[in-house]
Amino acid sequence: MSHPLHILAFSGSLRRASFNTALLREAAALLPDGVTLEIFDLAPIPLYNGDVEAVGVPEPVREFKARIAQADALLVACPEYNYSVTGVLKNAIDWASRPVKDSPLQGKPLAMLGAGGQSGTMRAQFHLRQILVHSNVLVLNKPEVYIARAREKFDTEGRLMDDATREHIGALVAALVAWTRRLSLEHEKELA
Repeated sequence: MSHPLHILAFSGSLRRASFNTALLREAAALLPDGVTLEIFDLAPIPLYNGDVEAVGVPEPVREFKARIAQADALLVACPEYNYSVTGVLKNAIDWASRPVKDSPLQGKPLAMLGAGGQSGTMRAQFHLRQILVHSNVLVLNKPEVYIARAREKFDTEGRLMDDATREHIGALVAALVAWTRRLSLEHEKELA
């Protein structure tokens, strides 16, 4: 039996009725046995400012970095604003990536998904992949989950009503778990 895995999930949207945050709740309901998922709220993280960092890393940032460090893997719900990632998401990654040598993002397995308009969030997810290269995040390549026309797939309470989308989310979670376990085994072999 494999050891339990813990996934830290966060959404690049602060909107209370966010479809992207709803995707994370759906992912939490689709976890295989032995896997837990915690959704972290990025709202308390202040805008990155090197002057603030020089005085001391704010408590919400320290908590975020600690949760990343404790997690076995990350799951990011990536909305798309103006053909790219949201400022909220980029800001959180900027804080977590510093200082580079001590970043909890280094070597962390990550999967992403997103809900949006006509093209889902494919452009934003592509940009997020580029951003994560700097921190050597180990991004899962497949499956890709871009949920187009999100308004048609959720009810007024924010519950996912589309079975095909639910299957895609379940496949992504299963692939992230397999990817994380594979990377863990490879790391153990390197240490042996």
